Amino acid sequence: MDLTILSIFLFSSLLLTTTKALDPCVSPKSKSDHSDLSLIHIYGKCSPFNPPNPASSWVNTVLNMASKDPERVTYLSSLVAQKTTSVPIGPGQQIVNVGNYVVRAKIGTPGQLMFMVLDTSSNAAWVPCSGCTGCSSTVFAPNNSSTFGSMDCSVPECSQVSGLSCPTTGSATCLFNRTYSDSSFAATLSRDSLTLAADVIPNYAFGCINSVSGGSIPPQGLLGLGRGTMSLLSQSGSLYSGVFSYCLPSFKSYYFSGSLKLGPTGQPKTIRTTPLLRNPRRPSLYYVNLTGVNVGRVHIPIVPELLAFDPNTGAGTIMDSGTVITRFVAPIYNATRDEFRNQVKGPFSSLGAFDTCFSPMNEDVAPAITLRFSGMDLVLPAENSLIHSSSGSLACLAMAAAPNNVNSVLNVIANLQQQNLRILFDTVNSRVGIARENCN
Repeated sequence: MDLTILSIFLFSSLLLTTTKALDPCVSPKSKSDHSDLSLIHIYGKCSPFNPPNPASSWVNTVLNMASKDPERVTYLSSLVAQKTTSVPIGPGQQIVNVGNYVVRAKIGTPGQLMFMVLDTSSNAAWVPCSGCTGCSSTVFAPNNSSTFGSMDCSVPECSQVSGLSCPTTGSATCLFNRTYSDSSFAATLSRDSLTLAADVIPNYAFGCINSVSGGSIPPQGLLGLGRGTMSLLSQSGSLYSGVFSYCLPSFKSYYFSGSLKLGPTGQPKTIRTTPLLRNPRRPSLYYVNLTGVNVGRVHIPIVPELLAFDPNTGAGTIMDSGTVITRFVAPIYNATRDEFRNQVKGPFSSLGAFDTCFSPMNEDVAPAITLRFSGMDLVLPAENSLIHSSSGSLACLAMAAAPNNVNSVLNVIANLQQQNLRILFDTVNSRVGIARENCN
């Protein structure tokens, strides 16, 4: 073979091998930490999904997603514990707004790959199933799984998902439905194996979607990581010891691929922590004790009841993966924004959900935002507190006020503020940890 051709062949082979080895879209694998999954932004380069308007810029996609935050916060504030157990799949009129990050999961035996939305404030899992009316082209095929089974009205889980057509006597398949933004779905409560990385969780209860109306249902389903009885932590038993963490990649990264670590193995050895609180009014949510906010060196004056944790009303502050930008109740946000404006000096304009946008030339004087928690302060880096317009002509404070129609005080620390941080949830030891990490 000609030496030139041989050289080109060897170089090309090496390049292909190296590219494959460095594929940022492949979940990391190691013997010591096999419960580590890639966490992908739903519209990132590693995701199979396209944004609603593929021709739009990434910033406009983020702006569009942030515009739906008020519905999300209203939904979170509506989560009130039932008299029996927490209800992971509500009755037909309960509204859910989720969906920023997806993970690779496999359902059935053999496993069928699904890219499922991860939601820390929901408990149930549900996927579109074959024969579904109105679903996307990628569905789970129960007939191809040797371990699939439907669940009837007699099982305890059916009461937790508000079975709609259960007779008072006798037996019937447990059916339920749910609304999601401007859409709705009908499903059958089912069981099958759930595979995450190298872990197999047998007899996992989930909703097998039969029909969908509207276009807002996550195309390949949802995996709930909340604190309820049908969430991943509850159904996995001792496998993950009530511990998980995630690292959300920056919106500035090309691939938007972070990681979800399940179980205590591989978690940071040293990490700053704050107490994880359980609010019986909204038991599925991850509450923390936010004690104050700083803008630069200025402590923002905040009326204590606007931050107070109240188990009777559900008031307090939560960490949430499904809200895009941090939402404070109006008095807290307005005071924070006004002090930020005072230090930056403007002029200011608005862009979508952001009401404090300014020339990037003023970024050098933009103050850091510090979130003060019990036992820990989190100083947000600039990329966690500012977002830029697609043209680069504006930088905006990436926070906003919560809607006024929530039924009690609820502040939400959202995913943009959590980027490039390892967020650890330890439900057994009741703590939330935060550590710096390059998530990309």
